[in-house]
Order: sequence, then structure tokens, then C-alpha cells
Amino acid sequence: MYTVSLIRAESYELKELRSRLEYLLEPLGGMAAIVKRGDRVLLKPNLLTGSRPTKECITRPEIVYCVAQLVQAAGGKPFLGDSPAFGSARGVCKANGYLPLCAELDLPIVEFKGQRYSTDNKNFQHLRLSKEALAADVVINLPKVKSHLQLTVTMGVKNLFGCVPGKMKAWWHMEAGKDAERFGEMIVETAKAIAPNLTIIDGIIGHEGNGPSGGEPKHLGVLGASTDVFALDRAMIDILNVDPATVPTLVAQFKQGHCSELAEIEFPYCQPADLQVSDWKLPEALMPIDFGLPRVLRSTFKNFYIRLIKEPMKTYGKD
Repeated sequence: MYTVSLIRAESYELKELRSRLEYLLEPLGGMAAIVKRGDRVLLKPNLLTGSRPTKECITRPEIVYCVAQLVQAAGGKPFLGDSPAFGSARGVCKANGYLPLCAELDLPIVEFKGQRYSTDNKNFQHLRLSKEALAADVVINLPKVKSHLQLTVTMGVKNLFGCVPGKMKAWWHMEAGKDAERFGEMIVETAKAIAPNLTIIDGIIGHEGNGPSGGEPKHLGVLGASTDVFALDRAMIDILNVDPATVPTLVAQFKQGHCSELAEIEFPYCQPADLQVSDWKLPEALMPIDFGLPRVLRSTFKNFYIRLIKEPMKTYGKD
């Protein structure tokens, strides 16, 4: 039986948010059950882009700040990392107001670098994943609830695709994206490899419509947490009232035996039905996952240009 903690939460005000997060984690044993003294703890938010900072495209910095506080109170040493679609983690953090909160907590921001990882999946025998994520003592996954033009919805499992460094994301879109089912399977393999110790999903304000960045904010008033990322995604999709069969990551996790039924989950607080929304907007039309080679090349060049030309010192030095 999996445990998924779901609660109502209405505000990103720091004092109230920290109190709600502490309450959210109580059924899981609190942060002290996840983090031990001296642990190096990766906080993995969704840092998709530095553009559209008011459109709720990324995990709110207040979530990361409060979770980092809880990690420090448990004796852990948190650091923040991601591999944004374009640009650097630090650049996206700066554009979205993270830096003052990170500075206050002395929270390092790291840029992910790749490491070859072997799997037991015959379709994906090797993945290139973040060395920093694989080497961390604890990984805390901090996704944002969003609609997605290619995968219908992005939640906890899809957020771990951010542990695929830089231009390798575009490569996987080309290599596995010819088949949505295969692409979903690759993302599930990535989630299994990273194996987050805790996932806390930011659903206070989500991003609906033509996501992951082209939609609009949507107030949901939800926080969710679980030590099993697959169970949390299964619960969240019910809150959004979206058919799991339309979400490739959920289809793939079900095929691999990862939490397909709500009956497998214990809910110590709210049930998904208590928080369900009936008017969540999905993309107007789904796009192909396969970018094709020209877009891969454009993506690679743009990533290189932003990191090495537009942000030559700001990414790795002082702002």
C-alpha cells in the first residue's frame, strides 16, 4: 500500500506555506524520516524557462525555500539543481526570483552534468543522467502541476526528465519521440533510475492549457506528497479529472506495474475526490513528441549560445 498525502493549501506566504508543508509531511514521518544529519540533499524543482515568470511555468521559489528550511532543520545539506530546456539553472532562478531566497539560506545552485547509467530495460539499456542527482544522498523532487502539449500533463515523473542534462533532452525527443508510448517508457525509466526519496508537488497554482509554458495560471489550492512518485502522479491525475490513458507517462508506469489504481493508495488526509476540479484545461491540440533533426540542431545551438555567450559569467560567477 502506498501513502499519498494530499491537502488544501491556498498561499505561498512563507510562514503559512512552511506550516502547511510540515502538516503535509506528518503522515510520511516528517522531513526527519527522509533526511538524516549530514545528508547531501538535491532539491529538483521544475526550472523550465526564464521567460514568462508570472505565468506559473515553474515550481515556485517559496516551495523550494520552505523545503530547504525543513531539510536544514533535519540536519541535511540542501542544494538546488536542474537542467532547464534553455539556458542555465542559475539563469532561470534569477529570472524567477529565486536568488534572494537562495542567498538567505546559502543554498547552492548546480548545473547538471551527464553520466552514463545502465538499466535492465532492453529498450533503454543506457541513459545519460545527472551525476549530481545520482550522487546525492537524498533526492527531493519538486514538480509543478502543468498541462503539456506533447504529454497531456506533466507532474512528478515527467519532472525527473530534467535530470537528463542539456541537449540530451532534445536527442531523446528525436530518438524515442517517434512513439509516445516509447517516450513515456523512457521517462519512467529515468524516474526509476533517479528514484526520488520524496516528491512534493506544487499544485497551489498550476499551469493549464498549452503548457508546459504557453498556457495560463490556474488556482488549484493543492499540495501533495509521497515517497512514491508514481503513486502521487496517479492521485494527481484524478484531481485534474484527466483520463490516465491519455498521459504517456502514466500508461508506461501502469505497464511496468507502478500504482495503477487508487485502491492501492492510502490517503491520510484528503481523498482526490475531495480536491477534484472539473474545468482543468488541457492543450487545444497535442503536438508530436518527435522534434526532428533540424529542431534538435536548433535546440543544441540555442543552448550553447545562451550558456556560453549571453551568460558567460553570470551562470557560474557572481551576479
